[in-house]
Amino acid sequence: MTASVERQSNLLSTLKVGGWTFASRVAGLVRDIFTTNLLGASVFHDIFVVVLKIPNVFRRFFAEGAFSQAFIPIYSEYLSKEDEDQGHQFLNALAGLMLTTLFIFTILALIFAPVFILIFAPGFYFENETQELAVNILRIMFPYLGLISLVAFASGIQNSHQKFSIPAATPLIFNFSLILAAAVVAPKMDVPVMALAWGVLLAGILQLLFQIAPLAALKKIPIPKLDFNNPGQQKFLILILPAILAGGIAQINLLVDTIFASLLITGSPTWLYVSDRLIQFPLGIFAIAIGTVLLPTLAKSFVQEDLAAFRSQLEKAFKLIVFLSIPSVIGLVLFAQPLLGTIFQRGAFLWTDVEQSSLSLIAFAAGLPFFMAMKVLVPAFFARQDTKTPMLIALFSLILNIVLNYFLAFHLQYGHLGLALASSIASVLSVTLLCVLLSKQKLISFQILVSSFAAKILVASMALILFLLFMSDASSFEMLTQTQRIINLLLVLLASMAIYFGSSSLLGIKAKDFK
Repeated sequence: MTASVERQSNLLSTLKVGGWTFASRVAGLVRDIFTTNLLGASVFHDIFVVVLKIPNVFRRFFAEGAFSQAFIPIYSEYLSKEDEDQGHQFLNALAGLMLTTLFIFTILALIFAPVFILIFAPGFYFENETQELAVNILRIMFPYLGLISLVAFASGIQNSHQKFSIPAATPLIFNFSLILAAAVVAPKMDVPVMALAWGVLLAGILQLLFQIAPLAALKKIPIPKLDFNNPGQQKFLILILPAILAGGIAQINLLVDTIFASLLITGSPTWLYVSDRLIQFPLGIFAIAIGTVLLPTLAKSFVQEDLAAFRSQLEKAFKLIVFLSIPSVIGLVLFAQPLLGTIFQRGAFLWTDVEQSSLSLIAFAAGLPFFMAMKVLVPAFFARQDTKTPMLIALFSLILNIVLNYFLAFHLQYGHLGLALASSIASVLSVTLLCVLLSKQKLISFQILVSSFAAKILVASMALILFLLFMSDASSFEMLTQTQRIINLLLVLLASMAIYFGSSSLLGIKAKDFK
């Protein structure tokens, strides 16, 4: 495959992943509309979103974070050497290791569920009714960890074979399952939130079943086998330990936020959750899509010792992140209340909840470019099988986040706003460290930040800011009907895209700049 064809293929793969992720994020917003309409910013919704984070965080700990970042470079090496037999043995050994580890961990979590609630959601532990409900919900949902971790394993195999669509489309199943639970099952139950818990478990089962056909098409369905002498697995275990610490620390960061949020006033976990959901929209559509395609591509360039291609791919990915993150920040900051009001204000979710959520949304948005940059800078280390550096930076981020959480949320009494600010500040400093290290290793140049490219983005951004300032009026927006809100928001969104991307094009920014 020529370099030109490969660049076209990477761009197409990124667009596919971004398209499916966009669909998933839209479905996720619809899901959140149903759950917030059902439960509002009540203690029931607080418990659901906080307890769901526990298996989700460990999922990223075991699978999507540490596992994928250690697995893909090694498996890509087998594929580059066309060593199919050894590669399949590697898959079988890892499948056996994962099943054993996840089974033991899940059983322990089910037995010691009250301890998990005490550690990760202490605000729900000391009242008998909330503790009992939180423990029951955790016991229903925790097996989702094992199921979705196996899904992530299957996705890693497919991504290594340059098959991105099925893994990117899989989260739609989770969203549809929760929508069905919230709309159909929950209203018929005495405790509606329990329907959501069962919906999570069902989603995990369906997502795993969805991976069988694509793996069969690749002839890569693993046969679990405990084989600690497998050389690929031994190498994997060496890489996974610092990767677990790096990925795990990042997830512990999320749990730290969860712990602090559970200690704040009722509604705080929900306000943080809905604002984070809007941040995840551009993060998933752009950054995660780019990073998903970038990791196996960088790993291949590293194996082939083509550092020029490695550097070019990384710089263009970073350039694309800068280009896409700026308008996202502007829109989220200047239209925070209209966005949240249109999507979530209905049923038990009130305008006061919109106002509170907008505070944390603006704070998260300030760190969005850095959250997005992390998704393309960290793969530059993992692709070279360097898991130690991201681990140390993640540890720094964790310590800083804990200190800032306490100082901003409790000492300065900023509450949930303080937690969002802490996350953004920690991300800014972590990305700065990553940039300095990559620059010293001559793997990336950040001259684009002071180039004509940056100047063009600045001009296009100013045009967008002026337009949104003219259009934004939260007080009058509150008085609009739901239909008027949707039409208003869609028109503003379309006009904003036309202004930013149209201005960028007129100034000379083209798609070829990112290929």
